[in-house]
Amino acid sequence: MGRSGLQLSVLSYGSWVSFHNQVDIASAAELMTAAYDAGVNFFDNAEVYARGASESVMGEALKQLGWRRGSYIVSTKFFWGLHEGPNEKNTLNRKRLMEAIDGSLHRMQLDEIDLVYCHRDEPETPVEEIVHAFHDMIVAGKAHYWGTSEWTSSRIIEAWRYAERHGLHRPVVEQPQYNLVERRKFEGDLSVALEHCGIGTTTWSPLASGLLTGKYNDGIPEGSRLALTGMEWLQGIVTPERIAKVREFEAVAKDLGCTNSQLAIAWCAKNPRVTSVIMGATKMSQLEDNLGALGVLEKLDEETMTRIDGIFGK
Repeated sequence: MGRSGLQLSVLSYGSWVSFHNQVDIASAAELMTAAYDAGVNFFDNAEVYARGASESVMGEALKQLGWRRGSYIVSTKFFWGLHEGPNEKNTLNRKRLMEAIDGSLHRMQLDEIDLVYCHRDEPETPVEEIVHAFHDMIVAGKAHYWGTSEWTSSRIIEAWRYAERHGLHRPVVEQPQYNLVERRKFEGDLSVALEHCGIGTTTWSPLASGLLTGKYNDGIPEGSRLALTGMEWLQGIVTPERIAKVREFEAVAKDLGCTNSQLAIAWCAKNPRVTSVIMGATKMSQLEDNLGALGVLEKLDEETMTRIDGIFGK
């Protein structure tokens, strides 16, 4: 994971939207087992997912599975909070962060969480307060590494340099969105911090919330992510122009003998600056299909990558 010594699987499994809302404890344990048996060692979560219930589902599943603790990596993220108080939402102040880590440890039934992230940036809290809080989490043995999600290069470098100057634990990972539809930030602004600081990346939404699978080519099907209550804001990703591109993309996948999902995930993993691609799946068939992306990686030669760029642009 960047210049850290932590080893993450190329593909990882995340709980956003699905755990609690679509996946119960029994299903979570089944899906996590399938991923784990296939070589996945990183499981991503966040405090705000299902307002804490996602962490509870994953924590209970991990308890039931009884895996050796050193054999897997788990993460969580802090920012939005679970309550409406002025120091309980949309903040990275020390009070909130120190309460947040204790809450996540309790819900996940763990003694430590491997990766903890600032789920978004928060300019009202001084960067030194943020850095010290995450440093103290690590010193206290509650976390092992910390990082950011959807931060700009300038803010990552600011935090990294402050930690470097004062001998504190530096941010070592960023979690950005990265897919064929949303690639400009990752390949542009963010590349500065990745290069300067040696930051690893755990990228999310490789399928652009399902758009790249082709499931929305003929409308939004019932039961899909975009049809869920509270997720209507995602429907804006579906446009006639993008659907046309997805149809062209499907032809590339057919020529390679794989599915749209496998090709989209493999394309993300092909980027050498991507440490791990976070997959999301609510059904075993989806997870198994996504895991097949590893077999597509070796087929992504320069000609194929150029063909894909010709569809979506750079």
